[in-house]
Amino acid sequence: MSILVKTAGWLGSVLAILALIITLLKTVIGFIGFLTMAIKIGLIVLFVAVFLGVGLLVFKAWKSNQSKSE
Repeated sequence: MSILVKTAGWLGSVLAILALIITLLKTVIGFIGFLTMAIKIGLIVLFVAVFLGVGLLVFKAWKSNQSKSE
């Protein structure tokens, strides 16, 4: 009976460690997904800011050239 209890205890420990590792991997995968989404959103915001900045500079130059010609 003692051998059965030791085996069950050892097997339970292995299964508990395996469950903890699976939970840790799920959490790490979720965190990586969150980071990639944050990077994507940051890149989109940066692209829009650059696009608006270039548009503003073109508009200022066009307005300046238009006022000089008058």
